[in-house]
Amino acid sequence: MDTIYAVIKGDNADEEQIRRAGDILKAGGLVAFPTETVYGLGGDALNPDSSKKIYAAKGRPSDNPLIVHICRWEDIYRIAEPVTEEAERLAEAFWPGPLTMILQKKDTVPKETTGGLDTVAIRFPSHPVARRLIEAAGGFVAAPSANASGRPSPTMAEYVAEDMNGRIDMILDGGAVGIGLESTIVDVSGPEPIILRPGYVTQEMLEKVLGEVELDQTILDGTTALRPKAPGMKYRHYAPKGELSIVEGSAEAVVEHINSLCACAAAEGKKTGVIATDETFARYTADSVKSVGSREDEEAIAHSLYRILREFDDEEVEVMYTESFSSYGMGQAIMNRLLKAAGHRIITV
Repeated sequence: MDTIYAVIKGDNADEEQIRRAGDILKAGGLVAFPTETVYGLGGDALNPDSSKKIYAAKGRPSDNPLIVHICRWEDIYRIAEPVTEEAERLAEAFWPGPLTMILQKKDTVPKETTGGLDTVAIRFPSHPVARRLIEAAGGFVAAPSANASGRPSPTMAEYVAEDMNGRIDMILDGGAVGIGLESTIVDVSGPEPIILRPGYVTQEMLEKVLGEVELDQTILDGTTALRPKAPGMKYRHYAPKGELSIVEGSAEAVVEHINSLCACAAAEGKKTGVIATDETFARYTADSVKSVGSREDEEAIAHSLYRILREFDDEEVEVMYTESFSSYGMGQAIMNRLLKAAGHRIITV
């Protein structure tokens, strides 16, 4: 398959490219496109064959649900029932934006899209290219992140092409994304709202709207035998090609231990990498040391994380170490992604 690569430049030619991409989706094909979180790999959410193609292109387990993206609030009523009061309040507060809600699905949504579940994950993105594409495609686009399953999610179209060239019909290059981590997922299909994946919309933000919101116990835990109600709950995700470990402890002890581990790996002939912060960057010794930003700016850290993991792959780094981060606010989402990427390898010093 020859993958069409189209750059969105902000001119009149964009509409023709988006119309073409919409036609591909209507015909059952696959299109990668930018959102405000990461790049998504889109297919017709109401076409079971399209969803099967998404799983095949990504190498994704078929019981890992896809998120249905919409471009009008009222379209939620066409694919979910009941739409709970909690869902309506969250939509008013955070849509369009980086929040996905899980509700009971209508029969219009095939189980091939929902990973066999009776619930459906729904998001109304804010990115203008995403919204125009969804409208051009008929209003319902199933879209996980546009990467090979298990790899770091792409924040730039070049990383989409790296994983998906020849596997999908088209890539819309809208430049670097804004947030850099996937949407928050909250389950509002049951009696109590529960966060299944942390993201830009934090637990504290959700609780300002709904009151107490539980956090699924498996988010910062590596053990679960449950079927995933949301993407990213069951399987290893976001992982670089080399081995990543998280080192936690006092700042001084972490720096000292990571440098020692890098020295040992280097003595074995392995190429080493460190994910540092602005505050510690100059103190590390490794083949590649990269700062995700200042600890005072968690949004910047979130924005840089996947890019750095991809850069380590480009540099063929074999062994990587990262500092740990707070489990509150955006730090909750950052640690969730790091734990997945590291296969829950944590070293405490």
